[in-house]
Amino acid sequence: MPENSGLFTPIRLGSLDLPNRIIMSPMSRLRATPNCVPTSAMVEYYAQRATAGLIITEGTHPSPMGRGYTTCPGLHHEEQVAGWRKVTDAVHAAGGRIFVQLMHAGRVSHSSLLPNQALPIAPSAIPVMSEEVHVWNGKVPFEIPRPLELDEIPEIVEEYRRSAELSIEAGFDGVELHAATGYLPNTFQVTGSNQRTDAYGGTLENRTRFTIKVVNALCSVRGADRVGVKIAPGFTVNDIFDDDPAETYTYVAKTLSPLGLAYLHVGYDRGYARGTAPNFNPIDLLRPVYQGTLLAVGGFDRQQGDEAIRSGRADAIVLGRLFISNPDLVERLRLNAPLSEGDVRSFYGGNESGYTDYPTLSQIH
Repeated sequence: MPENSGLFTPIRLGSLDLPNRIIMSPMSRLRATPNCVPTSAMVEYYAQRATAGLIITEGTHPSPMGRGYTTCPGLHHEEQVAGWRKVTDAVHAAGGRIFVQLMHAGRVSHSSLLPNQALPIAPSAIPVMSEEVHVWNGKVPFEIPRPLELDEIPEIVEEYRRSAELSIEAGFDGVELHAATGYLPNTFQVTGSNQRTDAYGGTLENRTRFTIKVVNALCSVRGADRVGVKIAPGFTVNDIFDDDPAETYTYVAKTLSPLGLAYLHVGYDRGYARGTAPNFNPIDLLRPVYQGTLLAVGGFDRQQGDEAIRSGRADAIVLGRLFISNPDLVERLRLNAPLSEGDVRSFYGGNESGYTDYPTLSQIH
């Protein structure tokens, strides 16, 4: 374990040396092409934020069936690889490090976004009820997903593995598995979306099996020290419910702990508007049972982040929205300088406005 210290001290994360402990959160911005290829605006956006200790990209689907949104990026064919290579080259040229977050949307999708108008897939035929999905012509209700057949699951694991191979070609320093907030691995983990009676349902071991198989596939390509996993205990976004979330996610963390991963990314938002907050603090729940590097997200400010690291509650802090409107966030936090407010209207989709046009301190002064 790295020595506990403040936000601005270096840390060894897997096989990477980070100059600080301020991590840029994966955030969907929906600026890729309709064919899910990264754009020149994305190149500029990520390069502007390269002073982060580590950048974790927005959710990137590992296969055509993993797509969940309109103009989100993918990583499953060569044009996408070439687009991402421009991003990683720019980040590295600016002195940064970048992991790609592999996100299979599962049931959080719609047939109009998927090949041959196929229904979204999930462990069980249980739809998302509390939200609407954004498609090309607006918002529509989620569909009832098609439950995966047992013999299809290895094919999906292989899609993740192949995407990890492409991540090397694309120049990424590592990969993060998105196993949180209602996407495919998460729907296997929790009782509210998994009613299977085979080897992938029922017991804690069975419900965690899909996540572990995918993690092992990613590690077989990248090495465990270049693989991270994100989980979000207690989040109910996308109708993710569990009979005993503390027990479920403690089991997941304990199972991941011996694998020697680069990190476990624990998502937690104290001010989350949609869904009920858990009756436990996920970071404090999992810190004692996960023996590796723990990245914590939870609406931290500079002082709270420093305190979490110095106390050993977390090894690094993940910040999201602040990075949208402050491309030089690390320097602003270091100087305790004023932070710019983001324009929520431009968070998702659109052009460079509200994306690459936020000024740095030097540009303001």
